[in-house]
Amino acid sequence: MDQTLQAAYGTAASGVSVEQRNRVLRNTYWLLALSMLPTVLGAWIGVQTGIARAMSPGIGLIVFLGGAFGFMFAIEKTKNSAAGVPVLLGFTFFMGLMLSRLIGAVLGLANGASLIMMAFASTGVVFLGMAALSTVIKRDLSAMGKFLFIGAIMVLVAGIANFFLQSSALMLTLSVLVTGIFSAFILYDLKQVRDGYETNYISATLNVYLDIYNVFQGLLSLFGIAGSND
Repeated sequence: MDQTLQAAYGTAASGVSVEQRNRVLRNTYWLLALSMLPTVLGAWIGVQTGIARAMSPGIGLIVFLGGAFGFMFAIEKTKNSAAGVPVLLGFTFFMGLMLSRLIGAVLGLANGASLIMMAFASTGVVFLGMAALSTVIKRDLSAMGKFLFIGAIMVLVAGIANFFLQSSALMLTLSVLVTGIFSAFILYDLKQVRDGYETNYISATLNVYLDIYNVFQGLLSLFGIAGSND
């Protein structure tokens, strides 16, 4: 009886059947897992070739912002076509390539490899925790989105500012904020799928991928800063 009422309430609230929600969530998880392969490949190629580190910080920032927003625009345009998945995977390869600068810097530390594994494992724990939390929270979290978006924009602006300031204290603060904000974003984005507000699995995958990417980057920066001070 409770399941019947819950299903009826969910369909009325979002206009999307439980079956469709589960299908979108399942496809999102599968595509998210697949998207990690190009990311790892891109990061490995980046570390081996040094292509990201060869760019000056200014050029690197321009390439990253231009490439990331360009790919996201292309994903939005192709998300309902057969080209959507290849474009998304191309984006994840690009993001892995851009991540190689940070990975290479951490690998240069005495315990760099273990720090990367710690960041990877910690990101996995965060994701699994938020995914589990999204299954038990019954309330609508849509209102949470605008606050997280504002926080993400503020962090982005502060991050660009710190590119010029080069403040280690601000870098540490930003890493903590990025980890916290995007951990909450994982919960929010998965809940949007579960509640039927996000019905395109490519868009859902893009959102959750960016959340995981930023959590990993934030944690790796924190571990790298701690490791460099040892």
